[in-house]
Amino acid sequence: MNKAVPALLTVLLALGGCAATRPATPRAQSVAPTRTAAMNSQRDIVLAVDNPLDPPSTHAGSSLLGYAPAAHYGAGQRAVSLLASLRQRYGWHELTGWPIKALNVYCIVLEPPAGMSRDDLLKALASDHRVQLAQPLQDYSVYADKDAPQHHYNDPYADLQRGFVETQAALAHEATQGDGVRVAVVDTGVDLKHPDLQGRIGDTRDEVGDDAAAFDKDHHGTEVAGIIAAVGDNHKGIVGIAPKASLNVYKACWYQPADSGAHCNSFTLAKALAAVIDTDARIVNLSLGGPADPLLSRLLGQLLEQGRVVVAAMPPDGSLDGFPDAAPGVIVVRSSASTPAPTGVLSAPGNDILTTQPGGGYDFTSGSSMATAHVSGIAALLLSLSPKLDARTVHQLLLESSKPANGLLQVNAEAAVEALRKQQARR
Repeated sequence: MNKAVPALLTVLLALGGCAATRPATPRAQSVAPTRTAAMNSQRDIVLAVDNPLDPPSTHAGSSLLGYAPAAHYGAGQRAVSLLASLRQRYGWHELTGWPIKALNVYCIVLEPPAGMSRDDLLKALASDHRVQLAQPLQDYSVYADKDAPQHHYNDPYADLQRGFVETQAALAHEATQGDGVRVAVVDTGVDLKHPDLQGRIGDTRDEVGDDAAAFDKDHHGTEVAGIIAAVGDNHKGIVGIAPKASLNVYKACWYQPADSGAHCNSFTLAKALAAVIDTDARIVNLSLGGPADPLLSRLLGQLLEQGRVVVAAMPPDGSLDGFPDAAPGVIVVRSSASTPAPTGVLSAPGNDILTTQPGGGYDFTSGSSMATAHVSGIAALLLSLSPKLDARTVHQLLLESSKPANGLLQVNAEAAVEALRKQQARR
């Protein structure tokens, strides 16, 4: 046998392993084409099958990559065969597919065959023992409406930052600025070139993949990122609640033509959450929401079991029965209001919030999405001081340290930090 063959096999196997790793450069990337624009939440189905990854086959006539075709990136041979058998049985049209390693499944988005309703196909799939999960593809929306302690910051708009001032973030910064804490922002894209976000953004992933150029032009994610971690003391714009925290950005939401709001779906959000599971991000910011979803609930459950602090926006209608707000352990946030908050829900500044905008600009925006970003920033301040804090303790500290501001009870960064330091001193 040629001595070069084992070495070649080792190199090829190593390259195959590298293909599944997450990108390490701060640039929008996509694992595989998702054809997001072709998906229809009124018609399509998310289906998952078991995906045990077999070792590469080495018998004569086989390749190191096995038999999985390019259309099923990351699928093992048995998953590919199973999907082919199911497709032949039901006649669906597959739009896209992607492996979810954390759940050991391969997921596809499919369109029911002509003449068959989604409900009828879902009913049939529910009774097929080969299917691990089958559910409607669902839509999600971001929650945003577009339209004074002393501090030392030289950023020219700092005094105009209602949330920064009311939460007394500058005083909290005397103890911590969020150093060493990574926050995962699952949202739209973010303006990676914005001068107030330079050095704050680490990994980025584009799980929508339809228009990479749109990543830097997306408003909602850029707004959330600025509230959490805009650079301080750079003589530019604003200051983030945790200006030395790092952000990982996962684009799972996109803007549709002639529509002012951003939308996501079950599939793009599942890809983003699965990617977060493989990182060391302690905080997950979900300034979005929609209906309950079995697949997303399983992934969210894994994040919570791993000890992540998941911060989510309360829906505009105040209901707490969907994703992600209904999951036990999630910290839910609403925009501060004069009416009492539901039990356990935090209130934070969310109206007329000045923050970063695409193209290097700044503007005011509103919504519980922005309130959520304030809480994620304060959580980063706390974790920077005490990295082993769990989500329950973070939630309790924020609830108990909330203070009145302009007649509204809301989270307070300085008070939360002080409460944590007193707690540490008692130990």
